[in-house]
Amino acid sequence: MRLATTANEAYTASLTVSELLCCKQCGGSRGQEEELGIRIPRPLGHGPSRFIPEKEILQVGSEDAQMHTLFADSFAALGRLDNITLVMVFHPQYLESFLKTQHYLLQMDGPLPLHYRHYIGIMAAARHQCSYLVNLHVNDFLHVGGDPKWLNGLENAPQKLQNLGELNKVLAHRPWLITKEHIEGLLKAEEHSWSLAELVHAVVLLTHYHSLASFTFGCGISPEIHCDGGHTFRPPSVSNYCICDITNGNHSVDEMQVNSAGNVSVSDSFFEVEALMEKMKQLQECRDEEEASQEEMASRFEIEKRESMFVFSSDDEEVTPARDVSRHFEDTSYGYKDFSRHGMHVPTFRVQDYCWEDHGYSLVNRLYPDVGQLIDEKFHIAYNLTYNTMAMHKDVDTSMLRRAIWNYIHCMFGIRYDDYDYGEINQLLDRSFKVYIKTVVCTPEKVTKRMYDSFWRQFKHSEKAITQKTTIIIMPRSPEVSFDSPKERRMHVSPNPDSYLKTCFSPFYIKLPTVLPNGGPVL
Repeated sequence: MRLATTANEAYTASLTVSELLCCKQCGGSRGQEEELGIRIPRPLGHGPSRFIPEKEILQVGSEDAQMHTLFADSFAALGRLDNITLVMVFHPQYLESFLKTQHYLLQMDGPLPLHYRHYIGIMAAARHQCSYLVNLHVNDFLHVGGDPKWLNGLENAPQKLQNLGELNKVLAHRPWLITKEHIEGLLKAEEHSWSLAELVHAVVLLTHYHSLASFTFGCGISPEIHCDGGHTFRPPSVSNYCICDITNGNHSVDEMQVNSAGNVSVSDSFFEVEALMEKMKQLQECRDEEEASQEEMASRFEIEKRESMFVFSSDDEEVTPARDVSRHFEDTSYGYKDFSRHGMHVPTFRVQDYCWEDHGYSLVNRLYPDVGQLIDEKFHIAYNLTYNTMAMHKDVDTSMLRRAIWNYIHCMFGIRYDDYDYGEINQLLDRSFKVYIKTVVCTPEKVTKRMYDSFWRQFKHSEKAITQKTTIIIMPRSPEVSFDSPKERRMHVSPNPDSYLKTCFSPFYIKLPTVLPNGGPVL
């Protein structure tokens, strides 16, 4: 990445800032800030994640050479080392690809001006009520010269961006409802119309930040100390508290007790892991003995699809968006709704009919050069990422479990793989895990620590973090749209009303649980 050397120096220098405000342990005296009348902010949370104890997350300054380079690259690209990076670095290979892609989308040459890119990021993050990402991009938007008036509400932004609001809404919550009219309306809006290249860039940004919101909520990412909701000026309850305690992990005894309270016994952990591994072994033996017919596999898919509609949390309540977030989108009551709750027919889309490899990759690269390659690389890393470990076991083939998770998420949206036996899903994924997955994918703003703690409890917090799996959902839409060239557009209405929209953006509706924080068997 650009400025890597300069950023490396700046990043290293930034680590010494805390040395200016310290106690006997770090070279200063306590209470000095009080004598000067300085109000020192104190972090509200403990570490980068509310779900993963700080001691289980890599501490800045203790990283190896590869991770240090990634931190420097992140600092060069963003001007900061954010908590997303600190959590995602447990998968260095994926983080490297993620940073390259995000850097290209936000800072390199492209169809959209820089301030448009950050504003679209704000719009996308706001749809999932992710104030963490909204606040980050508000600052970036202003930094690149964006008009502060736009931040007062979407109605103050240019009409061209306002027109994107409807597509943003449906992409985020009910992507199966997108029709060719959504696309046609943006391409033919007279003086406010989007070019194909601009629209591809915009939709990649929308789906990127919809996905990143899922990662943020799914991993319990905490706001940085300088962000809203990340600090307080109230004095700490612990006596002799020092400013250096912010970075050295010294927290109250209560926190440690809370973090350890949910741990299960070693024996329980052992038996849960063994039971899951035994199921994997039995399923593999069944595969080897006999293969289900296409009719039987289609039937099992329909059963799993219907069952997925009834998977929801017992505390599934509506979350009212805060004003500082809701101002960036319209129709605040619009959200994810199960097909079954409204008597809707659940469409089925066969991946073999239209896929990223055969159709999406070349189309995206044609309209937004190099982005297709970056996305493709991220897909492959996410799908194949494994360390072949499972709790206390090593050299474990986790491909069966990884595919069950991947295909279950697609199944929730009616997407079917003809060569997969969906009967395996119920054997490998328990209900608590399904609840977590569905919440992260469909309504990430509702994810709670209880959900995070309720499944695969046999894995230590450190293993849960280290074994996080990037799960990317490629969501197609409905009905078909095809483009012959950037200058020539032809709409083809599919004869099947339940077919999916084949557009330049449908191949990469990236819905991240991006990293499953409890990726047990290293996914």
